[in-house]
Amino acid sequence: MRTYGLPASDWTSSSLTVVVVGASGDLARKKIYPALFALYYEGHLPPNFQIFGYARSDLTDEAFRASIGGALTCRVAAGARCGQAMEAFLARCFYQPGQYGSGDDFAALDARCKEAEAGFARADRMFYLSIPPSVFTAAAAAATSAASAPAPGWTRVIVEKPFGRDSDSFRALNEELSEHLSEDDTYRIDHYLGKELIENLTVLRFANLVFEPLWSRQYIRNVQVIFSEDFGTEGRGGYFDAYGIIRDVIQNHLLQILALFAMEPPVSLAAEDIRNEKVKVLRSMQPVSLEDVVVGQYRGRAASSDRQALPGYLDDPTVPPGSLCPTFAAVAVFINNPRWDGVPFLLKAGKALAARSAEIRVQFRHVPGNLYRDKLGGGGAGRPGGSLGGSPADRAANELVIRIQPDEAIYLKVANKVPGLGLRLDTSRLDLTYKARYADASLPDAYERLLLDVINGDKRLFIRADELEAAWALFTPLLNELDERGVAPELYPYGSRGPLGAHYLAAKYGVRWGDHEEE
Repeated sequence: MRTYGLPASDWTSSSLTVVVVGASGDLARKKIYPALFALYYEGHLPPNFQIFGYARSDLTDEAFRASIGGALTCRVAAGARCGQAMEAFLARCFYQPGQYGSGDDFAALDARCKEAEAGFARADRMFYLSIPPSVFTAAAAAATSAASAPAPGWTRVIVEKPFGRDSDSFRALNEELSEHLSEDDTYRIDHYLGKELIENLTVLRFANLVFEPLWSRQYIRNVQVIFSEDFGTEGRGGYFDAYGIIRDVIQNHLLQILALFAMEPPVSLAAEDIRNEKVKVLRSMQPVSLEDVVVGQYRGRAASSDRQALPGYLDDPTVPPGSLCPTFAAVAVFINNPRWDGVPFLLKAGKALAARSAEIRVQFRHVPGNLYRDKLGGGGAGRPGGSLGGSPADRAANELVIRIQPDEAIYLKVANKVPGLGLRLDTSRLDLTYKARYADASLPDAYERLLLDVINGDKRLFIRADELEAAWALFTPLLNELDERGVAPELYPYGSRGPLGAHYLAAKYGVRWGDHEEE
């Protein structure tokens, strides 16, 4: 398999330079350098590469290597080879101090890059902007004007979220960046799209005949995309408070997953064909209404004999007093096209909940005229507009679950007869748990896949400008209304399932939250 964006015969005559702008930040240390090392350790980087850290701190190459060395791990195997690989990798890591908007400082970086690239017919450069959005444009301008790869090499720039706060701020940021970067050279990264189970989503659907006929309003009753964390802001409330859970998770991570799930079959697996279909989904959706949203904020939990006290969101000293920033949101959205008309898509995300998980739940319709209804324990069919939705018929309906994290898995809930002379039905799983099925395989981190895709020029899992334009158009009116009305979030205890209002939102459309059924 080719693992670099050039034929293997060209590897020896080419060089790759990776520049991490914002080299001393948490994201760089915890994710980017370990991902680059994993790619190196497993032979996915070209033989001639070097990595430059660029930040305002004044560090030597040796100090920089020491600072990142502790974050590197050998995912597949340890031992002598691991230590040797770390030493070899760190020997290719260098540091260049500089201001993010300084052309002179980036010119100094360019001179050092050229020293490392000397003797090669081709030099490619990849810049990862691991910096706040306020300096994106300045850094992109300085990097591209003073440190672009010499021809015939390519220059590619990775931009980390957030991509603005609303439609206007995104549009302004995009226009500023486009003055220095072409769309082809811009890679807007959403690390959730690099997760193994998200990559498998299109495979599951388009490589299995059994699912394609079922993937529509005729058979699917509702779709849930759920993201929960079992920790709070942990001292990062200052950053989080500027965005909130809708901007931080729902408008990007969950909406991107929804678009991949709901899109029509693309013409091919080429990046633009896939992204064209995702944009069509987003443009087919109606803007989110305040009536279809529940927002919440976690409060502290008192200590008891069997559990410790936990602080509330407003107890975080970095959070402004009296903040109305939501740490939880549940949203119902609809896609107005022939395949999905009338099917509720429920998106839910929250911090300080009972468990850490991310999953897609596809709840299918009930069997018409079910012959075994009397064996399910009674109850109605849970028609839309009913109660909170926990009848035996609801629980017996088929459900496909794609668990993104943790313990990656795909399983289908089916009704089956309990062994014995009587006739009693049970619900069981047809289960693909990755750890059990692929015990010897190691799942790559999302950043490994995405960084390798940038090197290879594969943009399938990166976000195009018109995708973001359509996504912000769906949520900007809602965000403005929440701010203008000063909507107070419903409080929920740290470590709970979230606000009660989320259950009533689901019940409004005859839906039961599937993750609660399994707790």
